[in-house]
Amino acid sequence: MAETTLQLQQKSDEELVSLSLIDKNIFAYLIERYEAKLKRYVNRLASFSHEEVEDLLQEIFIKVYKSLNDFDQKLKFSSWIYRIAHNQVISRFRYHQARPQAVSFEDDRAVNLLSDAEIEVEVDRHLAGEELSRAMAELKPEQRDILILRFFEGKSYDELSDILKKPSGTVASLIHVAKKSLKQKLEKTKINTNTTN
Repeated sequence: MAETTLQLQQKSDEELVSLSLIDKNIFAYLIERYEAKLKRYVNRLASFSHEEVEDLLQEIFIKVYKSLNDFDQKLKFSSWIYRIAHNQVISRFRYHQARPQAVSFEDDRAVNLLSDAEIEVEVDRHLAGEELSRAMAELKPEQRDILILRFFEGKSYDELSDILKKPSGTVASLIHVAKKSLKQKLEKTKINTNTTN
């Protein structure tokens, strides 16, 4: 007897992977589960056009589907799919050899990042969001990526370790360095803003 849509939606990612290997139509449930999350992640990494984001998402899901047989069931599927998305975005950057432009970072997670980085959060959240967007765009891509994954996508250190293929200790160190760089860039922005007023 075939499973209902509700039963399939309640299955774990890993169960859906196993079922997708038997019936390719089941893969649509994984797409449905991850499409919005990955779209948000890609948009935060760089200001791609709507068409580029859609192309990237299509590339990501095609690559995921073609690689399902290689998925290691001991890993979390979410880490694995973010790893593929991460690699596809980096490839797109290299192809265009363009520096990402500022992307909007105005929400509660931006305040969490600023607080965690021990940066004074401005009362005017719109201004703080603009400053954060500019500072994030100036970071090295790997620094911006790890901060987005940690603070905006809510990935744990173990998940980051899987996504970035680096030991947990290295991940902690990379986050520390990225937050320090972000703080320096924000302080520089604040000095520049104050001197122009």
